[in-house]
Amino acid sequence: MSNILHVNLSCIESILDVPATLSRPNKKWHSAFATIYCSRALHSLLNEKKKKSSKLPLSTPSFVVLSVEPHVAFPNIDHTSLTAVVKEKNLDQLREFGGVEGVADSLKTDTKYGIHGAVEDVAERQDTFGSNTYPTPPTKSFFYFVLEAFKDLTILILLACATLSLGFGIKEHGLKEGWYDGGSIFVAVFLVISVSAVSNFRQNRQFEKLSKVSNNIKVEVVRDGHRQQISIFEIVVGDVVCLKIGDQVPADGLFLDGHSLQVDESSMTGESDHVQVNSTQNPFLFSGTKVADGYAQMLVTSVGMNTIWGEMMSTISRNINEQTPLQARLNKLTSSIGKVGLAIAFLVLVVLVVRYFTGNTEDENGNQEFYGSKTKANDIVNAMVRIIAAAVTIVVVAIPEGLPLAVTLTLAYSMKKMMADQAMVRKLPACETMGSATTICTDKTGTLTLNQMKVTKYWLGKEPVEDSSSIATNVLKLIQQGVALNTTGSIYRATSGSEFEFSGSPTEKAILSWAVLELDMDMERLKQNHTILHVEAFNSEKKRSGILMRKKADNKMHVHWKGAAEMILAMCSSYYDASGSMKDLDDAERMTFEQIIQGMAASSLRCIAFAHKQIPEEEQEISEGWQKLTEDGLTLIGLVGIKDPCRPGVRKAVEDCQYAGVNVKMITGDNVFTARAIATECGILRPDQDMNSEAVVEGEVFRKYTPEERMEKVDKICVMARSSPFDKLLMVQCLKQKGHVVAVTGDGTNDAPALKEADIGLSMGIQGTEVAKESSDIIILDDNFASVATVLRWGRCVYNNIQKFIQFQLTVNVAALVINFVAAVSAGEVPLTAVQLLWVNLIMDTLGALALATEQPTKELMEKPPVGRTEPLISNIMWRNILAQALYQIAVLLTLQFRGESIFGVSEKVKDTLIFNTFVLCQIFNEFNARKLEKKNVFKGLHKNKLFLGIIGMTIILQVVMVEFLKKFADTERLNWGQWGACIGIAAASWPIGWVVKGIPVSDKPFLSYLKW
Repeated sequence: MSNILHVNLSCIESILDVPATLSRPNKKWHSAFATIYCSRALHSLLNEKKKKSSKLPLSTPSFVVLSVEPHVAFPNIDHTSLTAVVKEKNLDQLREFGGVEGVADSLKTDTKYGIHGAVEDVAERQDTFGSNTYPTPPTKSFFYFVLEAFKDLTILILLACATLSLGFGIKEHGLKEGWYDGGSIFVAVFLVISVSAVSNFRQNRQFEKLSKVSNNIKVEVVRDGHRQQISIFEIVVGDVVCLKIGDQVPADGLFLDGHSLQVDESSMTGESDHVQVNSTQNPFLFSGTKVADGYAQMLVTSVGMNTIWGEMMSTISRNINEQTPLQARLNKLTSSIGKVGLAIAFLVLVVLVVRYFTGNTEDENGNQEFYGSKTKANDIVNAMVRIIAAAVTIVVVAIPEGLPLAVTLTLAYSMKKMMADQAMVRKLPACETMGSATTICTDKTGTLTLNQMKVTKYWLGKEPVEDSSSIATNVLKLIQQGVALNTTGSIYRATSGSEFEFSGSPTEKAILSWAVLELDMDMERLKQNHTILHVEAFNSEKKRSGILMRKKADNKMHVHWKGAAEMILAMCSSYYDASGSMKDLDDAERMTFEQIIQGMAASSLRCIAFAHKQIPEEEQEISEGWQKLTEDGLTLIGLVGIKDPCRPGVRKAVEDCQYAGVNVKMITGDNVFTARAIATECGILRPDQDMNSEAVVEGEVFRKYTPEERMEKVDKICVMARSSPFDKLLMVQCLKQKGHVVAVTGDGTNDAPALKEADIGLSMGIQGTEVAKESSDIIILDDNFASVATVLRWGRCVYNNIQKFIQFQLTVNVAALVINFVAAVSAGEVPLTAVQLLWVNLIMDTLGALALATEQPTKELMEKPPVGRTEPLISNIMWRNILAQALYQIAVLLTLQFRGESIFGVSEKVKDTLIFNTFVLCQIFNEFNARKLEKKNVFKGLHKNKLFLGIIGMTIILQVVMVEFLKKFADTERLNWGQWGACIGIAAASWPIGWVVKGIPVSDKPFLSYLKW
């Protein structure tokens, strides 16, 4: 192929070499000939390639487009080659591109200020290099859910019965009259399938929407010199992305600038060891990996499907319809009830068949139906179809397929409402588990407090500094260096007169703001005058960060440390006093500083210390090559106190949780005094609980307890200070061993093990790292503890709503089964026809689920203790309510069955209609009873649930239509006002019965303790 190409190209060159002597017309002819020749040569090349290719194209285009140069907007870069360089970690080829700087130039990116970021620029980059999105698996269509509904065996048997009934009915009575029986079953089945499919389709859409929201991560980029947060989907090739501990790398790219960057590539390679990323040996970063340590800026080279992660994602589809524990328990319950229903249906079938063939049944005119061999085959088949349809319909009513639907509805409804209440559910089971939570372990910063930090105190030596002008010049310079160089934050100012914009963590922003506005720090100038040689990034275990830097003016090296005050103080051997003189730090002085720190902490201030050391010349070479910073012999520059006020409403939320029987524990990295002050302010600690009451403990002390001591003391602990993520994990494990259902809040990368270990992991939406969010079950979008209390309330509401529906459903099931069974055995007929039972099924399964599953949480839910893991789904209170209502309905309806004609003086057809009408109205009235399992006032808060009232109204209207206007369809007779009044009166009696029954006490021992649901 290459030889052919070479020959063709040499021919083309000779043809294109136009002699200067040719006249103008001849030149035109020559160029025309050259064009034709070139097109033929290229065409033959393509044909040659096609012959050799084993795969044939599906369709041949009518023209050929050949890309002979890179995109017009970015002519100096071949994106395919660049993508391959990063994927293959090819350093040699990267050098051919001119290194990272060369790639940035080709992508028109300023390594310091990022891309221009205008709408046209971003759009052009998306057109050229693609967008940072992945194709999602196709959404399930409505037709899919219709098919799923058809897969139900009982529905298929009913459809078969309807088809036979329709065929024989038309054959016997003609098309005009004969379609009613079979047609009405068809319509009823169609209604049940439609409602089920619509509900499932809507819930599926709801879950997909939530999934999209959870994938929409916020990423920090530099555009036009301005640090800003954008959606991960908006990242384009050429963007400069800022990475810090816990971040997910949003696209493939190259390391631009940063320190101590270590990346966890286990999601890609399966290797648990962290990979060092730097500008010399390994500048390659991959989408989907996590930052384990350090911080950096990266240049994006590939996005979306061009990344390695994109290739992997295209083969993975996330299952959003996972089954929750409650759904699994309900499926067990459904199958148990279904088995009972099948047994009763089979008995009814046998009894009806025996009665028919022994001549004990009569038709509408009172004639015997079966006359042995004289009976027509058509009549026998018709009778059998009717009997089978009746038996199958009993099964349909007996199997409470509404239970899984009710769970789906209530979970979807609560998820939607929780989203509005600032909580995004990532894993469905967490909704239910949260209702059983007995302990909540919460962070302090940002959860109990506002995370709006401000420096309110500064101590230089042993004196508080009120005015920055009184600070000695040498100390001021050191503070400015320590703040400007030892930070992951940044400062942006559009013009000299505009406001400063600070970015970074809230603590970093507070310190930067104080240094710029109070100490006149010029961060840009300081960075230009110093070279940073090594960085030790802050993490929650070390609780400090440090840098090694060289002054460009005199080439001297300095170490700067910043972190938790008592930890930095322990590293110091001297301090600067108010006049700027250096003094030795002896034991007495150290005690004084510890008292200052404790005093600030007791005022709810977070205490940060700054320390410094100049490296002697003889040690400079060693330090430069050595990767660990000097940690002793430092000089204390000063202490700052940062105020982070408590969130308004947090005390009320903590009290609500405690009132609901849920223990709240605060786990924080702050020192004991700050932790105690905040915990008292939030109501976690009582003011009378002194320091020695074991309510407050330090992480290190807790860690050193023996396992037995930990188990003994863990319940008494309210506050754990100076804790590491390992201490948090240890506490969660202890609480779980003691039988607690534990919810944990976390925001850092190191919180991931505790979030995974807990029964419910709650991560923070604002401060939380991507690693923490991925490990959690629910994301608290506003980082507010009050939202945690809301999640608790909703969790209990889900469980309560399911219990309400089970009570309502089982009452109908028990009543319908007993009535049909007794009537079939004694009278040889079922008073409720297939169509009528399907209508009842629709009322209770679908409409009932909708009405009861969408009840809002009430205050009463927070007045009870948490529901234990092992408590039965059907409580004694529910059994009491179910049996009372079911027995009343059975008594009334069997009385109507056997004495209805004489009591009301009506025909058998009207009696059957009275039974049907009374039965349906009993369910409507009982739906009100089901709203409250224990409270006698079932109407409280009714006006707030518009959906419930709407469904009740709709059910009543449809029932009137069924009875009064659909005589042939529903096999009913019209009722007069007196008969309607009697039906309503009988049904309304379920309200006073419910009121009386709720006064009967029940024992704590499970009613069906021998049955495991």
